[in-house]
Amino acid sequence: MTTFSFLSSRSRAAAATAALGLVLAGATAATAASPADSPFADAKPVGYAAVNASGQNGTTGGAGGTTVTVSNASDLLKYAQSSSAYVINVSGTITLSGMNKVASNKTIVGVGSNATITGGGLNLSTVQNVIIRNLTFTNAADDSINLQESTHHVWIDHNNFTNGHDGLVDIKRGSDYVTVSWNRFYNHDKTMLLGHSDDNSSQDLGHLRVSYHHNWFQGTTQRHPRVRFADPVHVYNNYYDGVGSYGVASTMNAGVLVEGNYFKNVKNPTVIQTGDSDEGRLVERNNVYSGSGSPQTKGSVGNPGSYYSYTLDSAANIPSIVSAGAGVGKL
Repeated sequence: MTTFSFLSSRSRAAAATAALGLVLAGATAATAASPADSPFADAKPVGYAAVNASGQNGTTGGAGGTTVTVSNASDLLKYAQSSSAYVINVSGTITLSGMNKVASNKTIVGVGSNATITGGGLNLSTVQNVIIRNLTFTNAADDSINLQESTHHVWIDHNNFTNGHDGLVDIKRGSDYVTVSWNRFYNHDKTMLLGHSDDNSSQDLGHLRVSYHHNWFQGTTQRHPRVRFADPVHVYNNYYDGVGSYGVASTMNAGVLVEGNYFKNVKNPTVIQTGDSDEGRLVERNNVYSGSGSPQTKGSVGNPGSYYSYTLDSAANIPSIVSAGAGVGKL
């Protein structure tokens, strides 16, 4: 298995510069790029969601199922909770309340750059093979997206998350094989939890394999992510932009590889203990720390490259690449 290469940095950096030029000229990268030619839109997940495991070959969502377009909560939940495979195109703003079940074999994707889910969240519990893309999640009363109870093979990509009242993307209780990529997280406190609690080792050990890449954390406070028990967790090519408390936390003997990220004005880029949790293990390499404190590290961690291949962009280029490519309207 090839672990990583640095080959894509130049092309993505050039694309980011071109996107900025379009913005200055009065156009946007979203209108200029189609799904086929956007340098920031992966045709399929990279990372753990691409791994063949647990009886699932990668993550394909509702591919092969019926495609529907929804613009209200009733229709969204009808198709999202169906036992059949669906590609669900979300148009406009949909208001939900509470946490709402999503069944297996679903793709939920926003139309254009304004598709929004507000007020409530999506709950993936004991399901598999789900893709969530190109949606803005805001003002959730609980979590925006919650994965639990051995849910596996989920791809969360090119979304905006802001102003929720608990976690934005929480992954816990034995969930596995997940990729969180190219999302924009902003103006929020507890961003992403990985691992339910300090006393949940029996369910979480040997699971919680998650890749976090090319995400933009902008004015958030903590948990980017906050990890318990999992090893190896892969945090690479993310842009930490004015994070208030800490970037990445590894606790309860978790093993986290943090590589190729850019930390700008982050007092504590990585920590190996937080709250009442025991220390975790964390390895950092090839990161940039601009106006930031020193990273905390400890021990050794597993090798994500033994599960999947990936391309590592140069950390120096991450601010331009991620700010141009992360979030909605970039497919």
